[in-house]
Amino acid sequence: MRNDRRRGPAGSGRAGRAALAVLAGAALLTSLTAPAAADPEPAAAAAPAFASVNYAVAVDQSASLAPADIKAEKAAAARIALGDVSATSHISVFGFAAAESADQRAVDPACPRTRLDAAGRESVGGCVEKLRSRKKSEGTGTDFPSAIRQGVHELSSGTDPSVPRVLFLLTDGEMDVTGSPQYGDPAHREAEGKRQLELELKNAAAKNVQIWPLGFGSDPDKEQLDQIAAGGFQKGCVALPSARPTARKVSGAKDVGRALEKIFAAAHCLRYEPGPSKRPPATLPITISPLATVGSIVVDKGTPEVTVTYTDPLGNKVPTTGKFKDSTFELAGGGGTVEALKIVDPVPGRWQVDVKAPEGHRSLPVGVSVLWQGELRGSITMDPPSPQAGQKATVTMRLQTREGYEIKDPADYAGLKVSSELTGDGFAPLPLRLADDGKGPDPTKSDGSFSGTVTVPKSADGALKVSGTLTASGLSADTRSEGGQVAPGALPVTTALGPVRGDGHPGDTVTANLSVTNTTDAPHTLKLSLADVRAGLLTVSPAEIVVKPGASATHEVTLRIGPEESFDGRLDDGPLGIGGTVTVQDATDGDRTLVRTPLSVQVTPEPSLLDRYWWVLVGAVALIVVGVLVALAWLRQRRGRRDPAGLTLHLLSEDGDVLGVHTAGHGQKQWYAFDIAEAHSNPRIERRTNGRYAVQRSPEGGAVLRRNGRTRERLTATGRVELTDRLSLALGEDSVRTTAPGRPDPVSTTGGSGARLGGGSRGAAGRTSARSASTDPPWCTPWPGPARFRR
Repeated sequence: MRNDRRRGPAGSGRAGRAALAVLAGAALLTSLTAPAAADPEPAAAAAPAFASVNYAVAVDQSASLAPADIKAEKAAAARIALGDVSATSHISVFGFAAAESADQRAVDPACPRTRLDAAGRESVGGCVEKLRSRKKSEGTGTDFPSAIRQGVHELSSGTDPSVPRVLFLLTDGEMDVTGSPQYGDPAHREAEGKRQLELELKNAAAKNVQIWPLGFGSDPDKEQLDQIAAGGFQKGCVALPSARPTARKVSGAKDVGRALEKIFAAAHCLRYEPGPSKRPPATLPITISPLATVGSIVVDKGTPEVTVTYTDPLGNKVPTTGKFKDSTFELAGGGGTVEALKIVDPVPGRWQVDVKAPEGHRSLPVGVSVLWQGELRGSITMDPPSPQAGQKATVTMRLQTREGYEIKDPADYAGLKVSSELTGDGFAPLPLRLADDGKGPDPTKSDGSFSGTVTVPKSADGALKVSGTLTASGLSADTRSEGGQVAPGALPVTTALGPVRGDGHPGDTVTANLSVTNTTDAPHTLKLSLADVRAGLLTVSPAEIVVKPGASATHEVTLRIGPEESFDGRLDDGPLGIGGTVTVQDATDGDRTLVRTPLSVQVTPEPSLLDRYWWVLVGAVALIVVGVLVALAWLRQRRGRRDPAGLTLHLLSEDGDVLGVHTAGHGQKQWYAFDIAEAHSNPRIERRTNGRYAVQRSPEGGAVLRRNGRTRERLTATGRVELTDRLSLALGEDSVRTTAPGRPDPVSTTGGSGARLGGGSRGAAGRTSARSASTDPPWCTPWPGPARFRR
């Protein structure tokens, strides 16, 4: 991805993440199932807003808590405050146990109602340190009614009733008010405690306060915690089961932080993604979704001495305050055991959180997680857009980002609820079931396109409207609608748009076929338009098509992909899918809609020079390989032609007598080295690594003799070379007669027995038989008998 991200038209988000160019909708915590407006807001016109929540945290301080439990509770309370993504949310934190004498109290305030702007988020990390485990003399029971009463008071006094109210109840046990005089005589305190708990829960429900209990330790009463969750206000931030208050139980204090963070996300309609936990020094990866418009990376450091640096998916070490590129950063809790980096418009992808600590502070693991909020958009179509009464129509609602990009990962819209209905003149509203299961009218499973069918009632007459609403926790709701007309009968002009052919690079064009049939005797003008995509990414042409009377033809529709800069660098991550909706209207028939069809155009990155001319590189490499192979073959052949192996060396006297015959081997570096042994008494050739003489074959025929590693002389097939004033060297006939270039004939001799020289042959007694002078070399003379040196 690029570093120089730019904003596109219509206020689009950071480049390289057009899927993220969705700014959190203001309606996140308002009604998500309101009926569609007649003219829905364009996808690119929403303003950024991060909905707030008022919440309180009640922390058990009973004597049963160990120091580690209290530490975990304090860290958990800080985590939810620091992890909040809205600067207009408020939090209050208090501890509770029980008042077991007149001078004791059940509740201990810790953090008063605090707005979670930059200063408020920072202050919470300090005030939670007031929480502590109570001593016996301070009242050590567990007074749930008093805790809930305090929480409801904190959340409902002087606050906006339209802002959600959430109470988190952290406890390690079950209700115990047997030591509290305010609940009457000892024999009836338990029953009175249960009665007052029911009253407080009813009051919480009446004051719209949700209660999310979290039990930990060895003996929390899960049944009672479930009762508390069910007794408060039940409507969550969205109309989904995941947002309904529930109790949760964890095995111990070490799990409290993440468990509370998870239920906090559910209560606040945030998405929660846990990351790894390691001891410092370490690098902890965490992924931020391309749908995220705001998020907080929460780091549970365990000890304040841990230092943290953050690196975005582009490799940039980002600041912890202020603006960098197109993102805004705000760090809170940097000096405490928990810190959180809030990011508005974060770069999507894999972030790196690097943690370090000095010696002596590396024993505790550091954990990372992310809380985020985003926005999901949809587009809705009905096919045919102008059906007849009694005709079946297919309704499709496709998910996309705010700028019209297709959503690739089904995990980004997990838990999505899609509701749809058909309304119109002459019939009651009809609910539709839209599914992305690959069955019936839905062509492909889990592709972000939800489809269903509906039969237009026979009583329908006039206007039609199909609407759909997307609801998902952590993603703001979106309602889309599409209007149409009931066709009075067979339409004068019918059309059908085929699929897009192929894909393209920025600036390219792709095409689709539009089949048109005009059954009238008059020309009709059709208008083509494109919607549900950000301006500049895709355009359609021609804008008009004139259909001749009675004509039935196929017209080519061209879709031009925008230039590379219009994609804000997102193509650096790979191919993109652009979603849009093509509409064809018959201007001659009152702008009646004939086609409203979703389309998908796959855009691939502009090819590099290597991508374009890879064949040139492959061809060049192939030529180089062939050249190398040819050169190696030539060198091998040349080496073979010089190989001395098989050369028959004849040692001759000054009279031409053959004193000895020696067959050369392969030698070293194609030179066979030798020397003359007993040159004055019984001369013979002996192989020696550092001999004064060496021979190798000559590619032109014969051999080459080298003296003392320097001087070289040619040794022809019919000649001889003097070695000393009394000795010469010649080649035997079998040395030059070959079966293939550079390959000696397999005939070979050793020693003096049977050696052949020129045209002469040696008998068993070692004498050379007489041959015609025309065939024997002039230096071949009859063998005189046993070899001896003549002086």
